[in-house]
Amino acid sequence: MRRKASLVLLALAVFFGALSPLLRWYAFPRLAKIPPSQYQEAVLEAKNATLIDYGTMQSKTVPKVTVVQTLKGNVEAAKEIEKSAGRDVVVWDTLSYVQGPDGKMVSQIPERYIFDAHSQAPVHATGEMVDGDPVQRKGIEFKFPFLTEKRDYEYFDFQARTSAPIHYKGTQKFHGLDVYYFEQTIPWTKVAYPKKMPLPGIDSSTLEKTTGTSLWYTTTRKFWIDPVTGAPVNGEEVNQEEMRGGTLLGGRDRVTVFAGDVKMRDDYVDYTVDLVKKNRVLVLLLTSYLPWGFLGLGLVLLALSLWLEARSRRPSDPPPAVTEQLDPVIA
Repeated sequence: MRRKASLVLLALAVFFGALSPLLRWYAFPRLAKIPPSQYQEAVLEAKNATLIDYGTMQSKTVPKVTVVQTLKGNVEAAKEIEKSAGRDVVVWDTLSYVQGPDGKMVSQIPERYIFDAHSQAPVHATGEMVDGDPVQRKGIEFKFPFLTEKRDYEYFDFQARTSAPIHYKGTQKFHGLDVYYFEQTIPWTKVAYPKKMPLPGIDSSTLEKTTGTSLWYTTTRKFWIDPVTGAPVNGEEVNQEEMRGGTLLGGRDRVTVFAGDVKMRDDYVDYTVDLVKKNRVLVLLLTSYLPWGFLGLGLVLLALSLWLEARSRRPSDPPPAVTEQLDPVIA
């Protein structure tokens, strides 16, 4: 019986030992994926910012500029692209909507971002765009990969329509989480005007061609990333935009369109942190808790199997000696 039990324990030890790497290296890439129907909204604010008044073409300080970023998964578009891509993809239709202190629109820029559901690597397909212009992204945008590493990544800037390194700057504590801090600087770059702007009687798509006035932009982008899920728990951008040259500025060399430190609003930070804390448990189950737990269980079962096998092979004690009693001899 001991030997039979040891064989059963050995079989279980092999099973759990084999299951450990399978969960980490086989199941994790196939199960840890961004849901195609994800919807998310974030509100960022720049207080005491500089903003242009397009009616007078003068810059002024305003109490607050608000940026509303919405992200919506397009399930139908993802299914169509998956047919040719041969892998699970996610299609995000996003909108960055900027409004002034009076609640009126300053600009809005839509995007379509197509990427691998697990790795977040961009997938190039018809429909990939920024503000209606086709683009071909290099690197990541919005979200970092699962199990983010302490290294630099290529990050796509939607206004400059180009990618640049975003640098790992260290590990910090944020709302009880150990997060990786990343920073990217986009130097002054000439960019396209948003197609939707409150310019009275002027088509922004032909503005530079008709007036010679160009739009320039620079930013320092900051992210605090949960390394398990790759999700930003906080974001900040120090932005500057200027109009330069041409006839639109009335002889002036440049005019500030916007300048401000754009930070995520506190209530959205709290919501994002709570959501990330829940999702990181699911990722850790596949990458740490279950693989290490099964490996430990396999080692314990193996030790028990070997112990029972050794007990079954130990020679048994010799039977007690039998003393023969002889009948007395009667003479």
